[in-house]
Amino acid sequence: MNLSQRQQQILQRVQQQGFVSIDDLVASFNVTPQTVRRDINALCDLGVLRRFHGGAGLPSSVENIAYPARQILNLEEKQRIAQLVAQHIPDKSSLFINLGTTTEEVAKALADHTGLRVITNNLNVATLLSDKPGFEVIITGGLVRHRDRGIVGEATVDFIKQFKVDFGVIGISGIDLDGTLLDFDYREVRVSQAIIANSRNVLLVADHSKFSRSAMVRLGHISEVNMLFTDDSPPESMDAVLAAAEVQVLIANAGNAAASPHNR
Repeated sequence: MNLSQRQQQILQRVQQQGFVSIDDLVASFNVTPQTVRRDINALCDLGVLRRFHGGAGLPSSVENIAYPARQILNLEEKQRIAQLVAQHIPDKSSLFINLGTTTEEVAKALADHTGLRVITNNLNVATLLSDKPGFEVIITGGLVRHRDRGIVGEATVDFIKQFKVDFGVIGISGIDLDGTLLDFDYREVRVSQAIIANSRNVLLVADHSKFSRSAMVRLGHISEVNMLFTDDSPPESMDAVLAAAEVQVLIANAGNAAASPHNR
């Protein structure tokens, strides 16, 4: 499903405000309440919004959006981010790639590289890269989750701890305004923490919707990341946090994959 421009704007407004009323949306877009309700219903069916009396708000902080919906949500933005990340990973590098739809786009963007050694707990990433001549793809042990083909558990963490790689590419469910990195599954979080601890350079990939998004499990802090790749400037209220963390923020602009350093 491709979101209409109005649906994208509704989603963005909810992400910024936390809740929008049907009456406000009717006035803003000059459409009927029925049209607004259809848009909200479509977004709720995708799992990116939650219905409330008189309007819509953010989904639950205890359950992530369904994986198929995440694969198409902000897809163009994720592809731009992925292209920018690929520019910062040299040939013949070693890297971890964790679970997530943005990290899958990174895997696709790496297809033109040569000599990569990739360790992943994401079967989708392994499938994308395993046919590439000259690549070595290593899959972690652990429990395979049917909902997203991710591998998690103690065996996964133990496996990752055997390596020290050049780059750890990680996705995230939410970034709090104080710089806290958040996710929904504590088992998945433990894998990401192991990746951070065993990577020389940590590359965080997160589209604009992840800022201020709530999730219940604390993964770590933005200060543990070397580079943050996103598609739009983080909220101004995060400027001091990002500066103190000394994390390099690179923005994949629309229309090109060139880096725009975050500098207000």
